[in-house]
Amino acid sequence: MGSTLSEPGNTLPVARAAPGGASVVMNYTRTQSRAGAQRIREFITTAATDGTLAPGARLPTERELVRRFAVPRNAVRKMLAQLEAEGSITRHVGRGTFLAPRTGAGAPQVAFDSVSNTSPAELMEARLRLEPALAELIATNATPADFERMEMCLERAERATTLDEFELWDAALHQTLATATHNRFVIRVLDMVTAVRQQAEWGKLKDRIVTPERRIKYQEEHRDIVRALKDRDAERARAYIIAHLQHARRNLFGFE
Repeated sequence: MGSTLSEPGNTLPVARAAPGGASVVMNYTRTQSRAGAQRIREFITTAATDGTLAPGARLPTERELVRRFAVPRNAVRKMLAQLEAEGSITRHVGRGTFLAPRTGAGAPQVAFDSVSNTSPAELMEARLRLEPALAELIATNATPADFERMEMCLERAERATTLDEFELWDAALHQTLATATHNRFVIRVLDMVTAVRQQAEWGKLKDRIVTPERRIKYQEEHRDIVRALKDRDAERARAYIIAHLQHARRNLFGFE
């Protein structure tokens, strides 16, 4: 017989704990898994916002999150990886998972309904007009900590062993570039870009076209952009951003 684990607005069947304390989640659909992972995000971001958790506070373990939110462990790990890439949490092997200091923009705070109908083509059109303009703001305003974060995103993307992991750190780099403008309006606008990039339609498109060879090329282009920004060379960085986005659009849709 199974017991019932309840969270606000959701009741899901789970098995009783097996020997050794592990809980087995039964009969999950992919939709339920995503909903549970989203509740984990909301739990962490809300606790950070309302002060329930202070910066540096230890978060529940993966096993505790599985049990509390009735989510498969792989979904918990994926959500934690996303939060880490966004800079909302830090993870240390053997020590645990911690709420990150409030030094960045964190996860995009955009109502999904406001961008849910944006197509990949519309997104790329907007990015080609918005993101090159970041170069001057970043070259002028970025701090050493911003550049350290950029380098960390580059390194983690280059070490990624799966496309999902690469995509996490690719998105984290673009979010870090927005944060490095230190312009709250610009950051808010680029949050919408990040929100659209998280849509399923975008993910399916990237899955089809990002080959290992293209991924290496994207990594090289990212390195060129960051190197120019660290040199405070806005014009060179702007040219690299345009070239990168044009390359990405050509891969996505077959045209410039």
